[in-house]
Amino acid sequence: MRIDILSAVPKLLEGPFSHSILQRAIDKGIAEVHIHDIRDYSLDKHRKIDDYAFGGGAGMVLSIEPIERCIDKLKAERDYDEVIYMSPDGELFTQKIANQMSFNYKNIIILCGHYKGIDERLREHIVTREISIGDYVLTGGELAAAVVADSIIRLIPNVLNNETSALTDSFQDDLLAPPVYTRPAEYKGWKVPEILLSGDDKKIEEWRHEKAIERTKARRPGLLED
Repeated sequence: MRIDILSAVPKLLEGPFSHSILQRAIDKGIAEVHIHDIRDYSLDKHRKIDDYAFGGGAGMVLSIEPIERCIDKLKAERDYDEVIYMSPDGELFTQKIANQMSFNYKNIIILCGHYKGIDERLREHIVTREISIGDYVLTGGELAAAVVADSIIRLIPNVLNNETSALTDSFQDDLLAPPVYTRPAEYKGWKVPEILLSGDDKKIEEWRHEKAIERTKARRPGLLED
């Protein structure tokens, strides 16, 4: 899978893709992440990519020309399944969407907003999907883009060492994950549930399922309603 991320501040994205699972996926060639500096596509001698909003008001708006120029160049080189704009008013990102993208998409573009956002004409004519990671506002879309990329890439086969790991994550079956424990079996008098030490795989799975339902009812009952 290939993900192209367009950003006004690309250095914000250096860290998330240069460590841990994402770095291993990229090094193995399982996933590609390419970060594009929108300023490289500005024709202004000062590499300007924003301007004042028509009608007045506080804040700057990312201009249409450099963004479209970058997207046109990428589209000339390959086909893309989506051009995604990270926006507070987009559809709420969920595990189901991550699954859909990871399993069905080959190439995607993620556009990061900044300042007061992007020229609305980009949203009307070029962006194909808008996504939000929550009902709050960030300084820019970079952190949100990293969240989306992380959740998609980790689902690709052979990215995780244990392929079943992603399938038992929270939200995969509309349930929160059950409690997990590790050694020592007792610490300061706090004991691991005996069932997990029994070696009875069937009973352990039943216990985990029951605990997942209990936790979901207590913390996110809306998941069960859905």
